[in-house]
Order: sequence, then structure tokens, then C-alpha cells
Amino acid sequence: MRLGGGARRRWRALEPKRERDKRKPDPAMFALLRALVILMFGILVLQLINLQVIKGEDYKQRAAINALREIPLPSSRGLIYDRNMRPLVQNSARFSAAVVPGDLPEHGEAGVYRLLERTLKMPASEIELRVQDGINKQGEFSPAVIKQDVDRDTALVLMELEPHTPGLQVLVEPTRHYTNGALLSHVLGYVGPLSQDQYAELRDHGYLYQDSIGQSGVESSYESVLRGEPGKKLVEVDAAGRELKTISERRPIDGANVVLSIDLDLQQKVTEILQQYAAGSENAAAAVMDVKTGEVLAMVSLPAFDNNVFSGPISDQKLAELVDAPGNPLVNHDLSEQYPPGSTFKMIVGAAALQEGIASPQTTITSRGYITVTNEFDPNVVYIYPDWRALGKLDFYGGLAMSSNVYFYYLAGGKADEGFRGLGEERVAAYAKAFGLGQPTGIDLPGESAGLVPDADWKESNVGEPWTLGDTYNFGIGQGYVAATPLQMLCAATAIANGGKLLTPHVVKEMKDGHGNILKSQDPQVRSTVPVNDQYLQVVRQGMRQSVTDGVAKNAAVNGIDVAGKTGTAEFGSQLALTTIHR
Repeated sequence: MRLGGGARRRWRALEPKRERDKRKPDPAMFALLRALVILMFGILVLQLINLQVIKGEDYKQRAAINALREIPLPSSRGLIYDRNMRPLVQNSARFSAAVVPGDLPEHGEAGVYRLLERTLKMPASEIELRVQDGINKQGEFSPAVIKQDVDRDTALVLMELEPHTPGLQVLVEPTRHYTNGALLSHVLGYVGPLSQDQYAELRDHGYLYQDSIGQSGVESSYESVLRGEPGKKLVEVDAAGRELKTISERRPIDGANVVLSIDLDLQQKVTEILQQYAAGSENAAAAVMDVKTGEVLAMVSLPAFDNNVFSGPISDQKLAELVDAPGNPLVNHDLSEQYPPGSTFKMIVGAAALQEGIASPQTTITSRGYITVTNEFDPNVVYIYPDWRALGKLDFYGGLAMSSNVYFYYLAGGKADEGFRGLGEERVAAYAKAFGLGQPTGIDLPGESAGLVPDADWKESNVGEPWTLGDTYNFGIGQGYVAATPLQMLCAATAIANGGKLLTPHVVKEMKDGHGNILKSQDPQVRSTVPVNDQYLQVVRQGMRQSVTDGVAKNAAVNGIDVAGKTGTAEFGSQLALTTIHR
């Protein structure tokens, strides 16, 4: 089609305007591009602020940690000796394989795990889990223990690999060896790894997750003395965690040595005697204490356990065997188990009766083998309270020496139909507490039980029944609800022997430094004085002496030594016997 001249001119005139319109920017598009640029710039600025301001201090600290490292320097744990300075424990070392997670090569952790898998004979997946556990509990730059108690040959291999394997550390950790096995297991106790709860409580006191701590016995109660004060050094390290130079160092202070009041020879002898005479019993306990100082010279609890089993890792199976073993070998029966004291309680009732004027040394009571009590609501019901046999007429000395139940039924509960007034349960309970029952003795060992001194309110609250005369009779001979530890009864006997001083027993005699200088001595501690005149305590002592010379404790006699004692038997599941002796 051909255009006329006028049409062609109009087309040419319009054509430049269309081209100009075509090249003109779209305002909406321009606004979008500008917004994108501003957004990207804003993101960049925010990221810079985050890196330099918000996280700047964190990155600065991380850089410092990567350059400087604090290395703990463990202190040497103090030793423990018997009273004659014979060593009862030794320090030795064990090797542990560890990984410092923050020193592992980036993207190269798997190679280190495979190397340890071959060397330690444990799955790489388990190694990785333990490393992660270490990170969760103590951070990236503390060693996470992978395997404890590594044998010496494997440890030497790891030491050769250590300089060339970023993150690998071989830890030399202290451990304890108890030289006499089970002989002193309950007194010494043992050292074991921190539990999670202990670590949470003690991490701010200088304890590390891989540290050990005294878990029972003297190792526990004197932990702060034996542990000493760990040191530390600040070192510069390279990217692989290798030490370059020491910046500062604080040397550790070794723990003090502890000297026990225990005599090792006496401990051995008491153990042998108890094993002989308690053969066939599920458990047994014996203790010997100096009546003037409160020093425990021997303390034996059977069955015992070898505390060396806790010096290294212990399997769940082995621990379960110890926990479930007959006789509870992990329990110190001298101070943690409470029993009816039986007739050993009569020395307390006798002292109370003399002090309160209920009896005199000449008070005579006839034992026909039992006494009877008629029910006040039904005269056809008669209760019989037996003696161990008919003992005839007895004065106070004979009643105590022959351990007559009937005699002490009278002293405790009285005999209304004969006009004999007894102490009553309130005064029996008060004197029991005065002699230290119903409360811990305060011995310097953990796990002590308080025992139980019952009364009418206690029975009403715990049994839901009123107190009866029969309860008082049983109370008076150490049966019924009353319960005491063997150590409590030993302390009560000690108070009778020494003129009324209730002493705090202790198994530690003194503490010394590494040069043998005495840092602290344990002086006698008198908890209280029993409210009984010495003249009456002398009567009780004479009755206990007569028990050994002419009474039920003749087996306790020792040629050339004046011995006084009191035996006791109570029913508690199976027969229980207690004996207190002093010279």
C-alpha cells in the first residue's frame, strides 16, 4: 500500500515521540529497584552491626580463648594414717583419653573419631556422643573424657598420637589405693566421680566435671582437708590447641594428711572376734572408744566391702550386686542402722531410777519369771510380761547384773497393786534423751541415724493408739518402739564410765602437712553432762562390773583387767544382741 505525501509526513512526525516514550523509565519499576537496593544495604548494615556490636564481644572472647587456654593443675590428695602413722591409703595414677572439642579440626572431627575408634576399641558414634555430652556440660574448651582407666600400653600409643592429633588429650588422673582392703572400708570410705548434682553444686568451687570427690567415710567428711587447693596456668596455644608458652601459673596446694584415732592392730583383732562370734549373722557391728577423749579406737561393720572397687570405673552390675547383697555391706551398721537396744538400755533406766528416788542400791524385787497386768476394762484379760527366767529376790546390783526384765518393769512402769511407783514413760524418755538417744552423736563420719525415743504423743501420731502400761514395760527393757544405733549405746555407756560426760565420738585424731607438722588436733568435746549424780553412776558401774564377775556377761571377763559391761538381746525380725563394755 502506498501512502500519500501528507500521510508519510504525519508518520515521520509521530515516530520520534514513540521512541522517546519507549525509552522513558517506568516509575513503578524504578521505585521497586530502589527499594531492593535499600533493603540489601539495610541487611548488610544490620549484619555488620550484629557482627561488630552485638556479637563482637563474643567473637572477641572466642578469639582470646583460641589464643589463651586455662589449664587446671590438680592438687595431690592427702594421705590417711592410723594413730601409729601406718599408711592406710596410697595415691596412684590412671590414664584417661579425652578430647577438647574446640580444638578438633574443622570438618575433620570424623577422622579423629575414627583414629580413637581403632585405638580405644570403642565405636566412633559413642565417642561422638561423649564429646557432645562434654560440650553440653562444660563447654568446648574443657576436655571431654572419652574413656577412663586406659591401660598403660594404650596410653603410650595415645601420647605418641597427641602432638599430631588436634583435640586429643591424655589425662593423668589421681586415684586411690586402700592398703587394707575391706578392713577399714566403712571408716575410710572411698573416692568416686562427681555425680551430675554434685557437679552442678560444686563447679563454682573449682571442681571439674571429670574430678573425683570423697563419697563416703573419712574421704567424704574430710574432703576439703584432703583435697587441698587445685592450681591453674594460663597458656598460649596454637590453632591445634598445642601449648606455645605459659603466661601465668598458680601452683596447687596439696591436701593435708589425716591421722585417725583408729589402731590398725586393734581394728584387725576386733574384726576377727566379730567374725568368729557373729558367724551366721546377716550383719554385725562393734566399736571401741576411749571413755576420756571420745577417740574411736576401732570401728567394725560386717559385712564389709573392698573400697578399691570404687577407685576406677564400676559397672552397673557390680554396683547393683553391692547394693543388693545380703547384710547391706555398703552400710556402716555402727552408726547408720538403728535397732531396739534391748537390755543395754537398762543401764539408763537404772541410773534414772536411782536419781529420781524410785530405787536405791538396796531395793529388792522378786522375779518369779514374769509379771502380770490385768486389763483395766476387762478383768478377764491378763497380760503376761516375761523375764528370761525366774531369778528370785534381787537388789539393784543383782537386777542389773542378771539383767532381770521383771526388775526393770518395776523401775520403768511400777506395780500399782503392790504400791511400787515407777518412772513412767515421760521420765524414761527424758533420761534416754539425756544419755544421747534420739539424736546423732555428732561423729565425724557421714550417714548417721538419729534413732528414736518414743512417748505417748509419738505413738498417738504415728501408730494411732494411746500409750499403755505395757508400752512402758517394754520401753524399760529397751524393746517396743525405742531404737538406737550401736554407737549411741556406746556413748551412753561411756558417759556412765567417765562420770557423766557425754562425749562427741571422733575417728580423726589430727591433721598434718607433708612435713609432719601438726596443723590441727582433735580435742575432746563434751556434748553435755547427764543429769545423774556420780554416786548413782558408781552404783550402775558396780552393777555392770558384777554382770561380768557373777552375772550374764561372764564371757566378757579378761584376766588382769577390771571389766564392766551390759549385754542386751531384743527381738527385731531376727534376734539382735548388743553389748557395752568398759574397763
